[in-house]
Amino acid sequence: MTVKAGPVRSAMFQRMAIAALGALAHETRMAIFARLAQVGLEGVPAGVLAKELGLPGPTLSFHLKELDRAGLVAARRLGRKIIYTANISAMRAVIDFLAKDCAGLPVSAGR
Repeated sequence: MTVKAGPVRSAMFQRMAIAALGALAHETRMAIFARLAQVGLEGVPAGVLAKELGLPGPTLSFHLKELDRAGLVAARRLGRKIIYTANISAMRAVIDFLAKDCAGLPVSAGR
């Protein structure tokens, strides 16, 4: 089933884009998202991510929470560790919204 473009769909994607772009409009959150995107589906344990980025645990936790609220990261428990991954499909949806609905550019269906 294809969702047709329209005011409801557009408003939903607009809210999603605003949340995602707002979350990424911070240097630390951008660095966190970039690192998670680089490692892919394997993800990174929170402690390792904190060390790699030189962040105290509470600071990392705060920024991960903001990225999670925007739908840009996912977390899963593996034993005692929490593994974080980037939600690439959410970022693609934001990029597609900006390209198609905002700029009127064609969006590649083969991604």
